[in-house]
Amino acid sequence: METYEVIIIGGGLSGIMAARTLMENGVKDILIVEKSKSVGGRLATRRIGEGKADHGAQFFTVRSPELQEDVEKWLEAGWVKRWFGTPYPRYTSTAGMNALAKQLAGSIPVKLSTRVSSIRDGRDGPLEVELENGEKIPANHCIVTAPAPQALQLLTGIAPPEVSTISFAPCFVGMFTFDGPSSIPSPGHVDEGLPDGVERVVDHKKKGISSTVTVSVYMTGDWSKKHVDMEEDSIIAPIQKVAEGFLEKGSRVTGVQLKRWKYAEAEAVVRTPFVEMGHEGRIVLCGDAFLRENDEAGRTRFESAYLSGISAGKRVREKR
Repeated sequence: METYEVIIIGGGLSGIMAARTLMENGVKDILIVEKSKSVGGRLATRRIGEGKADHGAQFFTVRSPELQEDVEKWLEAGWVKRWFGTPYPRYTSTAGMNALAKQLAGSIPVKLSTRVSSIRDGRDGPLEVELENGEKIPANHCIVTAPAPQALQLLTGIAPPEVSTISFAPCFVGMFTFDGPSSIPSPGHVDEGLPDGVERVVDHKKKGISSTVTVSVYMTGDWSKKHVDMEEDSIIAPIQKVAEGFLEKGSRVTGVQLKRWKYAEAEAVVRTPFVEMGHEGRIVLCGDAFLRENDEAGRTRFESAYLSGISAGKRVREKR
C-alpha cells in the first residue's frame, strides 16, 4: 500500500489549514481522513426545507496578520463578508460556513465518512493509521486535529500529559423554521438580553444565507452540561420557547431540529499551537484548543483553529 508523506486526521479548519500549508510548501502527498460526510467540522451548515442554517460557528473575528491577509483574499473572492461588529468586525461566509470550509479545502485529497481507530508508531518503519474497517494506511507523518479527548483514544501511551488537561463544554443548538418573519433585528444576530442559558440567536434569512426564515438558538456550555443526559424532547422544548419569543405576530414555528455538539468549546487550553509526540515527533496534535503563546483572546475560536493548523503544517514541513 502507498505510504503517504502526511496523513491528517480531521477535516475541520485546523486540518484544512495544515493541508493547505503543506501543499503551498511543496508537500503534495497528503490525505485528510474525516469521519463525517463533509469537511468543515464546526463550520457546519444544514439545509432545512428550502432554507439553510449555520449550526456551528456563526462568524469569526481577526486579530492576527496571517488571517487578515487571507480574509482580504476571501473578501475579494466573494467567499466571506463583513457581517457586524466593532471594534473587531464579525466575518461570515456568504453561502453558509460549511461552504467556506469546502472552498478552502479545494483540491486537497480527502477520505470522507471514514473513522480512525488507532495510530501505531512503528520506530523501524512508517506510522500506521488503522481505520475502523481494519484498513491500515502507512504514513511518514501524522497530524491529528480531532478534539483532545477523541485524539487521546487514538494515541494510547503516546500523548504527553498536558493533552489530558484539555476539556470541552458541550453545546445544544436548536434550529427552527418559521412560516413568517422573526423579530430578530438586522443583521440577524442577538447575544444580549437573552434568557439565562441562551448564548445567541440567529436569523439566517437576515444573515443572508437562507431564502426562508430559519433560526438557530445556541445554549451556553453550563446549560448544555446540565441537560446533556436528558431525552431530546426535554432538551428541545425550552429551546423552542426561546425561538417562539422571536416570532412576529402571525408567524409560527413549522420545523424543529436539534444539534448536539459534544466538544463545542475548550474549557481548558494549551498555550502552544501544537504538540509533538511519538518517535522523532512524527505525530503532531493541533486544533482550536492549542493557542499561540501571544494569543490575546485566550480562548478557542475560528482563528485559533486556523493558526494552529498553519503552525502544525509548517512544523511537519520543517521535519521532512
